[in-house]
Amino acid sequence: MNEPQTELAIAEKRIGQLEAALSRRTELLEQRTAALANIQAGKAYKFAGAVQKLTARFFPLHTRRRAMLRSGSKMVAGAAGWALGKRAARNGPPPEQRHLTESTPPGEYRRWIARHEPNASQLEKQRAFPFATPPKISVVVPVYNPPAEFLEAMVKSVLAQTYSNWELCLADASPKEHVRPILQKFAAQDSRIKVQFLETNLGIAGNSNAALALATGEFVALLDHDDTLAPFALHEMATAIAANPQAEFLYSDEDKLDTAGERVEPNFKPDWSPETLLSRNYICHLLVLKRDLVERIGGFRAGFDGAQDYDLVLRAGEVAKRIVHVPRVLYHWRMHAASTALNKGSKNYAYDHGKKAIAEHLARTGVEASVHDGLALGMYHVIYLLKAQPLVTVIIPNKDHPEMLARCVDSLAKSSYANYELIVVENGSTLPATHDYYARLKLDPRAKILEWTKPFNYAAVNNFAARAANGELLLFLNNDIEAINPDWLEELVKRAVQPGVGAVGAKLYYADDTIQHAGLIIGMGGVAGHSHLNYPRSAPGHMQRLQYAQNVAAVTGACLLMKKTVFDEVGGFDEGFVLAFNDVDICLQVLAKGYRIVWTPDAELYHLESKTRGPEDTEEKQKRFKREIDLFHLKWGEFLKAGDPYYSRHFRLDRPDFALRVG
Repeated sequence: MNEPQTELAIAEKRIGQLEAALSRRTELLEQRTAALANIQAGKAYKFAGAVQKLTARFFPLHTRRRAMLRSGSKMVAGAAGWALGKRAARNGPPPEQRHLTESTPPGEYRRWIARHEPNASQLEKQRAFPFATPPKISVVVPVYNPPAEFLEAMVKSVLAQTYSNWELCLADASPKEHVRPILQKFAAQDSRIKVQFLETNLGIAGNSNAALALATGEFVALLDHDDTLAPFALHEMATAIAANPQAEFLYSDEDKLDTAGERVEPNFKPDWSPETLLSRNYICHLLVLKRDLVERIGGFRAGFDGAQDYDLVLRAGEVAKRIVHVPRVLYHWRMHAASTALNKGSKNYAYDHGKKAIAEHLARTGVEASVHDGLALGMYHVIYLLKAQPLVTVIIPNKDHPEMLARCVDSLAKSSYANYELIVVENGSTLPATHDYYARLKLDPRAKILEWTKPFNYAAVNNFAARAANGELLLFLNNDIEAINPDWLEELVKRAVQPGVGAVGAKLYYADDTIQHAGLIIGMGGVAGHSHLNYPRSAPGHMQRLQYAQNVAAVTGACLLMKKTVFDEVGGFDEGFVLAFNDVDICLQVLAKGYRIVWTPDAELYHLESKTRGPEDTEEKQKRFKREIDLFHLKWGEFLKAGDPYYSRHFRLDRPDFALRVG
């Protein structure tokens, strides 16, 4: 009789805990709804709305008046920041001020171009390069009323290619009379230029398909009618195709042409990153696809105007045999009043169509989720449906610091996710207060205390606890972690259970609200380092990277969630890494098995880093640290040589602020 009564009591307690978690989630929703209502009711919000209406009335989009207003605003901002701007143009901001700009300073980028791009002599060598089997690349361009100078610059950039086995396929639906003569002139000059003049405008998807129908090449490259290619763009793509015979999908880095024609805002991209792609269309330009692949997936689809390329990328990414990132700036995206490169509000419908493209991709791949606007136009937020609540085993190694452990456990108890068990691994605590706290903690049926009696080894301690875990998911958590948002664990779980995801990490702050962790960069500091380290909590980050979920090579073990099956598959933590780099090592093991690592800013926590361990301030600790560095290089030397796939080789490894390697 006693055993059923005990099981009933435990079940009733679990029901109570689940009800409490549901109540917390309801409170959280109510709090956020109330906060939104307060913002909308505020004077600042109403004033901003009134200003926006007046601006739209007296300075309509796509008019000269709006362009003059924008230019005037830039002049005012430029005058106010002249002194800082002059220094930044020369050297870029210092590391402690890098957060003040989201993109690379122009002066830094000009020096990078001079150092890293081919000169005239190298371009001539490219023209003479003997490809064994040069693939024919069809450059596909839908044309609709571009300014004459932009259209001519686009065509000339193709004519200037150092790679000659190309054709330019243009479908023109322009009612403006200046367009046809320009296209006819170029078509008469070079037989590789094909033009179809459409009787009616079919929309950007239809016009793109018409241009695509002219293509006879093995590969197609997508180019907008007002943008330009680097002269070595097709040579680089042909070289990548030769090196990767299975490639069906290739993309490059890109930059922008400002209104003065200067190259600015380089976008150095990661290798193939599915979660990043669901947050924003980071692929964009230059995109080269095997023509057979484009035909198999049905080309461009109507109903996605403005995001037709995003929709194409998502569909192509689902079936492409091999996806290759070419880490060179091959495409120059022109900024002008009607382009989204300069004015993201010029095509608001594009962002709605972007959400539609993501939603259909998720449906095709069997993922239940909803798609919402991100923190800025062009960014998206996927909210996954959690159909079940798998048990999470939370593992916390601990030695004394009972007050810190209590804060960590309390923030876990306040989480909106209730289906967890807690394992605290006791490791030589001497304070009576610690053991008093353990006694209270044992009253919770979800918690148990395991004792580690051997010398401390972070990897071994966590492996020891994992063997006692009942959960489908393992959360490795430091005792100096304190949650900020109540749904942090739920957000991590939603990501961790997705197919192909091997581990998930959170956004961590120091106590002073600066960034401690936003994903690890392999190779930084010789082994691994934190991106955006010490940036303010509110900073958007380089190219807004602190604001959306993305793929990374590794996340910190201070808050690391992974499937138990994946943990077992990689053999757990390597116990050769006693204190350092064991988290980086296990993430690289996860990557090596073909899984993805995801970092999300939707789980925010404080981390009082190294509070338990302390600094590397003794000779013994420094020797141990050196041994672990040597072990990491021995084990992952080839990975270090190849470079972090999610961090461009063009960024420096001695700074966490995405500064360019200009030397």
